Amino acid sequence: MPTPIASLDTPAALVDIPQMQRNIQRMQERMNSLGVRLRPHIKTSKCLPVIHAQIAAGASGVTVSTLKEAEHCFAAGIRDVFYAVAIAPGKLHQALALWRKGCNLSLLTDSVQGAEAIVAFAQQHDARFDVWIEIDCDGHRSGLAAQDPVLIDVACILSKGGLHLRGVMTHAGSSYELDSLEPLQALAEQERALCVHAADTLRAAGLACPEVSIGSTPTALSALNLDGVTEVRAGVYVFFDLVMRNIGVCQADELALSVLTTVIGHQPDKGWIITDAGWMAMSRDRGTQRQHQDFGYGQVCSETGDWIDGARVSAANQEHGIVTLDAAHSDALVTRFPIGSRLRILPNHACATGAQFPDYHAVEADGSVHIWSRLHGW
Repeated sequence: MPTPIASLDTPAALVDIPQMQRNIQRMQERMNSLGVRLRPHIKTSKCLPVIHAQIAAGASGVTVSTLKEAEHCFAAGIRDVFYAVAIAPGKLHQALALWRKGCNLSLLTDSVQGAEAIVAFAQQHDARFDVWIEIDCDGHRSGLAAQDPVLIDVACILSKGGLHLRGVMTHAGSSYELDSLEPLQALAEQERALCVHAADTLRAAGLACPEVSIGSTPTALSALNLDGVTEVRAGVYVFFDLVMRNIGVCQADELALSVLTTVIGHQPDKGWIITDAGWMAMSRDRGTQRQHQDFGYGQVCSETGDWIDGARVSAANQEHGIVTLDAAHSDALVTRFPIGSRLRILPNHACATGAQFPDYHAVEADGSVHIWSRLHGW
């Protein structure tokens, strides 16, 4: 039977189900309007009820960040799985076991050495993996430049080695550094254009490159067109968070994940409210620190989810969160927030905060709560 929020121990990770569904629908409708497939990145939720809601809305396949996530999704009947991290040779046996069970598992590489390792392993074990090549569209992390001649070398190694070159992919991670529409639109176009250019380069060399996969939540919600793109991988949109709010792709009331916490003490002379949600609950992610508005370790809301202006978790120990209010709201802390009262904290980074909990407490519109388990580990 569903349980009410009042009965929950704290800290607890709460998912607002109606808001999550609106977020899912918003992204799916946008991808539909742009004519591309949505392959959600499930590293944000790592939770089957969330993933099933995304697929029910129209998503096709999933993107994962660990092979354990791939195994989890395949066991739940999801066959089209893209492991979107350049695979370490030592993990190829784990990938092989999934492939042999019938999982349509795609792998990723961005180097000659990586491609050679996949080919040698596949030939040794009579496997035919689908493989993507990662393109660097913004210097943010990994991948080959779209103009790098090594791109053709990698594709030739895969194709001549008997593997299926699924396509090229990229991720505009530097979108997290932006906070206005025109720069986001420009980066979205850069992400699209460079990845399409890489695909066209391979095709001009006589190499099959059927798919072009791009993705980040900010660029997906900002792109003006996705010509030449076949799929988008986005993840954090399902919950959103304060970083996304600062970037400008969502509003505060669209954040679907929060942490329920209890007031356990005060330091009135310091203007502190002490809660039981420290960094073990919120994570150490300080993603808003370099943005135009710093929310410390999280924005404080009432137990019912109403934003409290000027209130944030300004410091955190392992099991203690220190909440401060701005000067205009700092009077009468003890009477306004007595011991035992409850608050909700909106996280900087939904992926990192979610990772602190073994399960979510998913809240229906009527206030009833369901427990949704969350995958851990690699």
